[in-house]
Amino acid sequence: MSSEKVADKVDRLEQQSPPCKHASRRSRLWILVVVLLIYQLLKLVTRSCLDILDYASLSSGPQKWALNIVFGSGQALSSVELEDLYLSVPDTDSALAASRAYATHPHLASSKEDYEDAKVMLKLFQDQFNVSTPKELPVYSAGTSASRNATLHINKLNSPVAWIDVYYPVMNTPLDRSVQILDSDGTALWDADLVEDGDPADPEAAKYKDYVPTWHGLSKEGDVQGQLIYANYGRQEDYQELLALGTNLTGKIVITKYGGIFRGLKIKGAQELGAAGVLVYSDPRDDGSVTVENGYEAYPAGPARNPTSVERGSVQFISQYPGDPTTPGYPAYENATRTEGENIPKIPSLPISWANAERLLAEISRNGDARKLTGKTSERTIKLVNHVDNKVMPIWNTMAAIPGHIKNETLLIGCHRDAWVMGAADPTSGTVSLHEVIRGFGTLLAHGWKPLRNVVIASWDAEEYGLVGSTEWAEDFADWVSDNVVAYINVDVSVAGSQWVSAGSPSLAHLIRKTAQDVPHPLDSTKTLWDARTDIGPFTHGSVDDESIKLHPANQLRRSPDTGIATLGSGSDFTVFLQRLGIASMDQSFSMTPSDAVYHYHSIYDSQRWQEIYADPTFSRHVAVAKHLGLTALRLTDSIILPLNTTQYSLELDDYLAQIEELASSLSFSVDFSALSHSIKTLQGASQELDDEKAEAEEKFKEALSNLPQAYTPSSVLFRALKWVLGLGKRTDPIETFIKAAKRVQKANTKLVAFEKGFISEDGIKDREWYRHLGVAPGKWLGYGATTLPSIYDALVFEKNTTLAEAEVERVSALLGDLTNVLVS
Repeated sequence: MSSEKVADKVDRLEQQSPPCKHASRRSRLWILVVVLLIYQLLKLVTRSCLDILDYASLSSGPQKWALNIVFGSGQALSSVELEDLYLSVPDTDSALAASRAYATHPHLASSKEDYEDAKVMLKLFQDQFNVSTPKELPVYSAGTSASRNATLHINKLNSPVAWIDVYYPVMNTPLDRSVQILDSDGTALWDADLVEDGDPADPEAAKYKDYVPTWHGLSKEGDVQGQLIYANYGRQEDYQELLALGTNLTGKIVITKYGGIFRGLKIKGAQELGAAGVLVYSDPRDDGSVTVENGYEAYPAGPARNPTSVERGSVQFISQYPGDPTTPGYPAYENATRTEGENIPKIPSLPISWANAERLLAEISRNGDARKLTGKTSERTIKLVNHVDNKVMPIWNTMAAIPGHIKNETLLIGCHRDAWVMGAADPTSGTVSLHEVIRGFGTLLAHGWKPLRNVVIASWDAEEYGLVGSTEWAEDFADWVSDNVVAYINVDVSVAGSQWVSAGSPSLAHLIRKTAQDVPHPLDSTKTLWDARTDIGPFTHGSVDDESIKLHPANQLRRSPDTGIATLGSGSDFTVFLQRLGIASMDQSFSMTPSDAVYHYHSIYDSQRWQEIYADPTFSRHVAVAKHLGLTALRLTDSIILPLNTTQYSLELDDYLAQIEELASSLSFSVDFSALSHSIKTLQGASQELDDEKAEAEEKFKEALSNLPQAYTPSSVLFRALKWVLGLGKRTDPIETFIKAAKRVQKANTKLVAFEKGFISEDGIKDREWYRHLGVAPGKWLGYGATTLPSIYDALVFEKNTTLAEAEVERVSALLGDLTNVLVS
């Protein structure tokens, strides 16, 4: 029969019985409606039944995420496919465009540009994560119900959200300042030019050369005079050398080089010895081989230091406590009760250029190198004026949250946004890498990705003043962070040189290394990112200063001999999470080596032009950091068992103890470390047992998942759950086995997250109680650099008190004993 005849026959039948036709259609429609209603009812009843069984807590239980996977609301892609898709997104053209957008204008914290950038980040989150745009901009004053709920309700989210939290710390901005050499009658013989030259060959540097004046953030207001005295790097050993020479610093103006320690501690050391003020300069001898003396031209003509460049920066005493100086330990709300601020200087200071320092140093010695004349003073008087405006200033943390299946586990990722001027490296390079991560996660979401754990991403503000934005948020939500955050990934300067440097908690070391081995080298396809740890810059000819090379940041890292991962000190936003709240943390960057073009840190010459010519011309390094950061995040958020290696951490404690024993011996102190040694060995055994347990828990979970019926529906779950409630059927029902396996996984993960928290002592470290981590802290007189077993170290080195050292040994031993009990419970 032809198709035309079939069609004719169908038409005749329809014409003969139209009522039957319409009835059939109505019946099918009603059947479909009833089926859908029954299906939805079954889903609701199933959930209710499981809630009664404590099988599906809507907010926190391990069972909910497990059942979501069973119901098919898990990943649309496999983990390998997800990672491959993510790695395909970060792009050099996109990174370059983002850098040109972000790094060509100033972003000083609390400025109008800073607020505009906060909104730009908000828009990026909204666009990439498909966040619905509210009628009113979601900018919430810290402490209000809107701000509180934005974070505290992350565990209840069903779709991504983004918002801005506003905190109100006390900070300052410069008014007027000067440095003069005075004649005997008090008249000025010489005035320092405190403005960088702004060479027009670098357009943004020229445009903004005095937009953010050269001064020290949080510096003391003052107008002081005194003889000039040179103090090398202003470290404790430098000041001790001055005292050993019989030098009296009372009333003196100290001049010291940048480097070695955090700048604020240079001022603290001088202040404690009675100095009137401090000048800090950048010395070309610390630039490795890339100096004018070695034949390199000064920037912008070449890679050497521009002699007028000035390093701005905070002079907060960061190793005492970071954050808003006036609200230590609690958040800086607009109406907060404030203290005087104990972590900021009581004497004025200014940063100056090498060009100015060279002239001042000539006052100490007209002949020879004044930089070698430690302890000698100028004949003429130096006058230092620093007038600043101290006030409560708003800052803006831009936040986004992506909900996962496990509601009470969150991965936190952060990068600060504010800069002293343009900050092409610090922190715009980090923001650019984070920009690519956000794009990558947006692509995954568009392909059906829902992370196993929540992901929160933060663009922190006011980091440059002293880690303010991150510290205030973490102090505000300390309980939530402690209860929910499984790890913190930080990026700050992602590209300022050739050598890839990674640092983190020992529990993250293997993950950092393995991920770096899975990311291609940015410039050599035959290598991986891990190989970039030994990369050096291109400018290798010429002599170098031996002392400066020893103190070069590339040579100051304290790396684990087992993993090659450095220990975290301070100086960036991981500080509050790791060293106050006990959250496993990490950081990474491409850092400057002694043969790289000079990185004009916190100067107008940390510019887009410098970044494109010298630091990362292809922007491949920015992309490599983005790939590593995002891939690490995926492995933390989507792994069934968290990839935290507590055994590596516990084994590294042997190294920490060996170093402290050697220190005590070198100081001729007799301290009994046997209790600590025993507690470390016991912890190592418990951790190895946890290794076995977490491996078996994951295996059993996967086995139980594979044994579930393929055609799993809400009705079949309801049937099995009802059977279990009524005591019918076998106790080995697949869903029961699966739920038990999920509980076991959650228990193992809880122990893994608890490990870093096990080093937290509520009493903190003597004289700097804000720091509560007794495993690692920024060195008391280092700031940036890390000290392991810090409470014991401080008792030996600074207190020189064996009784106190033994008390600290006992305290750390007790902490490790409690941690062991957590692991074996």
